[in-house]
Amino acid sequence: MKSSLRGKLLPPVLAIVFSVLLCTIALVISGDDPFEAFGAMIGQLGRGTTFVDTINSGSVYYLAGLAVAIGFQMNLFNIGVEGQYRFAAVVAAIAGGEIALPPVIHVVFIILVATVSGALYALVPALLKVYRGVSEVISTIMLNAIAIGLIAYLAGTDAFGVQVGNNIATKTIESSGWVPGIPFGTGELFGFVFIAALVGVGYWVLLNRTRFGFELKATGESPTAATAGGVDARKMIMTAMLLSGAVAGLTGLPELLGRDHEYLQTSPAGYGFVGIAVALLGRNHPGGIALGALLWAFLDKSAVALDNVGVPQEITTIMQGAIVLSVVIAYEIVRRFELAAEQRRVGRQLAAGGAS
Repeated sequence: MKSSLRGKLLPPVLAIVFSVLLCTIALVISGDDPFEAFGAMIGQLGRGTTFVDTINSGSVYYLAGLAVAIGFQMNLFNIGVEGQYRFAAVVAAIAGGEIALPPVIHVVFIILVATVSGALYALVPALLKVYRGVSEVISTIMLNAIAIGLIAYLAGTDAFGVQVGNNIATKTIESSGWVPGIPFGTGELFGFVFIAALVGVGYWVLLNRTRFGFELKATGESPTAATAGGVDARKMIMTAMLLSGAVAGLTGLPELLGRDHEYLQTSPAGYGFVGIAVALLGRNHPGGIALGALLWAFLDKSAVALDNVGVPQEITTIMQGAIVLSVVIAYEIVRRFELAAEQRRVGRQLAAGGAS
């Protein structure tokens, strides 16, 4: 247990420490004060709405990270979370804006539309993977590009978009379809934060307390062995991709239902790619992904704080990149260290048994 806990906690800690050291060197070389820079980053949490904004952004990254992690459990690299969540968000915004329903039912309807849309957009690479052996990396990258065109059309004035000042957006969702926020200090916490947390709990239960979760991880470890044990590997690939797409479909909802209430052609993008980094940092564990999402959101918000003290904002980008690269290396180092320690332990036991 102690070794397992060390193997989970030590790598991300080492990655963060290495990232801080690397950024310290970069700051010293550029002539900036590292203590002032890191002090500004930490101090920002107590000013304005930065703390609550970090949690809100973290909930978005968390859902994206969970979507990627489901694929990782099957050794599937669903790089298409970006296209899946954006496609699902625009479809959910259109459906939510066009249809009026009673409160709660309206919210549930939008959530269902988003999950189904995300799953359907993941169905194409799933079918190509299962029946034609096409790499999910290639197919999902292509579908990300296609999603940009689909969104531009669906949110355009020739389809479901309406002119909003100098921008174009889908019809505004009625208040019955909003997820109310919670006042927190000077800001407002997205109500969808709690739904995201429930999705994380469901992810953990699915993987650790169900037969399906066991088969999913077993197939990811060895498809051949899983098939020999009676598991349909092709069915598991299909299911994992659909589940990943369904969770990806939820990624855009915290902002859609908690703040924007419409999908703009200029709505933020890139959350799907952040999800890959967050899933790697969290080692596919829901708790680790949550910490990774909050850390990533914190670093995003730090850019403004650094700019205020005259430090280049790119420091946060360096830190994010260093964390992603070093965490992969750190996990491998810790794995080899634990393997060597286990071999020494077994060797001592064998030597003791031979002596007796």
